[in-house]
Amino acid sequence: MRVGVVSDTHNNLKNVRTIVELFNAEQVDRVIHTGDISQAKTLDVLAGLHAPVFGVFGNNDQEREALQDAIERHGFVFQDPPLHLNWCQRSIVVVHDPLEFAGNLQDQELALHGHTHRYRHEKSGSSIIFNPGECAGMMTGRNSVGIVDLRTLECRVLKF
Repeated sequence: MRVGVVSDTHNNLKNVRTIVELFNAEQVDRVIHTGDISQAKTLDVLAGLHAPVFGVFGNNDQEREALQDAIERHGFVFQDPPLHLNWCQRSIVVVHDPLEFAGNLQDQELALHGHTHRYRHEKSGSSIIFNPGECAGMMTGRNSVGIVDLRTLECRVLKF
């Protein structure tokens, strides 16, 4: 199973359209958003994905009622962090701010986060921590999303 990972879209609809195209072309099986969607319009664009969407809310997701309506309308699964998943016999934790990992990595093989707008791929104990980096357009020329192969835990970045 291949999972698309995106974070900190901050309502940059142009970039979100590109992200949808990239993930659909890569034929990912699922997509995880690690927070800071900002507005429901972003979720409406993500509805063009050919894969189900899961995620957590970030510190800039203040329009909760509109976001929740869009989540329900599109059949997405979002919650306040941490989100614990078990896919392909892999334990996964998803947060927005990496400080939210405190105490949550003991049994997690894969830990995903956003918030920093910076690429991160490292091993911490038995966990792989991954943030594909910036995709909100705030750092020109540094937009990226990630793909994780859950069979191998290989993480790669798609720049756009």
